[in-house]
Amino acid sequence: MKNTLDLIFSGGEIPLRYRFVAQSELHEWEAYFKQLNTEYRQCEDEGLDIAPLKPAFDRIISMEDCPEKQYRADRLYEEILRLPRRANYPYQEPDSLPEILEASNHKALTVIKPDLKTFRQKLAGAWYGRIAGCLLGKTVEGIRTTELIPFLKNSGNYPMHRYIYCSDVPDDSTELYRFNFTNRVYADKLLNAPADDDTNYTCLYQLLIDKYGRNFSSKDVCSIWLSKQPKTAYCTAERAAFINMCHGLQPPDTAVYQNAFREWIGAQIRGDYFGYINPGDPLQAAEMAWRDASVSHVKNGIYGEMLIASMLARAAVSDDIVDIISSGLNVIPARSRLKEKLSALLEMYASGCSGSSAFDWIHTIFDEKIGHDWCHTISNALIVCACLLYGNNDYSKSICMAVQTGFDTDCNAATVGSILGMKNGITSIDPYWLKPLNGRLDTSIVGMEKADIEALIDKTITHLDQ
Repeated sequence: MKNTLDLIFSGGEIPLRYRFVAQSELHEWEAYFKQLNTEYRQCEDEGLDIAPLKPAFDRIISMEDCPEKQYRADRLYEEILRLPRRANYPYQEPDSLPEILEASNHKALTVIKPDLKTFRQKLAGAWYGRIAGCLLGKTVEGIRTTELIPFLKNSGNYPMHRYIYCSDVPDDSTELYRFNFTNRVYADKLLNAPADDDTNYTCLYQLLIDKYGRNFSSKDVCSIWLSKQPKTAYCTAERAAFINMCHGLQPPDTAVYQNAFREWIGAQIRGDYFGYINPGDPLQAAEMAWRDASVSHVKNGIYGEMLIASMLARAAVSDDIVDIISSGLNVIPARSRLKEKLSALLEMYASGCSGSSAFDWIHTIFDEKIGHDWCHTISNALIVCACLLYGNNDYSKSICMAVQTGFDTDCNAATVGSILGMKNGITSIDPYWLKPLNGRLDTSIVGMEKADIEALIDKTITHLDQ
């Protein structure tokens, strides 16, 4: 242990380039030395033998932001890359597509052609379902349930059954809640759907397919990211990958280098469009999702996007929620943490476990007060699937359940809304949820700042493999 610490904290001049960075001004998502708590948890999750480096982590974390802190964190990262995996680590979690498929049950999947005469109304359900679900959760994105539930009760919206309105927020909210309700998005104050990363990517990948076709590469994804959105449109793992792209790195290195968020939810919210344009073909949807996810994520971060894309493709041709979820599980490694947890949820559901018990279980194994748990792929994938299982095929109930449960509220409600909208079609969505959208969507995409939702749906049809 002493040798490792000596290696990281040995003397010598700090390279001059470190003195030209305003460390305290760097956003957490762009500064690796500000991500070390998350990095440690991530290394533990991945099965790395990280414990011997704990003193080094603690010492660097305790330092004030300064050139030396950044320098020591960079040296620590070099040591992390050399770490072996724990001998007793039980999971098999590859990153490459051939290895992922080899470790999965993808051969059980079949291709079912959708009825194209009725598919547009399913596609409309998916688009509108995602956008409305995102809006519902966006108002309280970042809140914890210890404040969310009392707020919903005090505003007469518990169990949750409607949008949160500006009028729901009391004048003394700053005294009652730590969560900042000011400058939030409220459905009763909108002219159309606001921009959000949960809808930006769905639109962005329509442009991706339009420019590069269905055979786009991961490098093409990088090109569209760099040319069509500003840095501020990207969060956590995506922001880290974007910075890596700007420095000239190529996939999959863009996902790996100093990216402590590499298994967070970011890729999971990006896979919808690949499900939309591959109705009835979950394997093809998952393969496209892999090409995208691997620019910013590894392991379960990749699997989350493959899971959702595959589920959406299956939802276009299946009326069975368990079948839809199982389709997603068939494209991810059998011995992955994501497969393990989702399989446990399905077993609980099959055994008659109540919805409240299932959601309590999720809150037991993941702590929403810790950012790593709150924003992780697995915790939020569990919420999405639990809402689909226990929402009784009801769009309104399911998206409200996704928000009321906490964690990443806008991401989860958007994904639940997208899948149920695809499964049941636009007529299954109460017009109440669509009214604030007024058929229009703002984005952060250059040249697509104002999007007509019906035009997005029509364009999607042209990208099917007909």
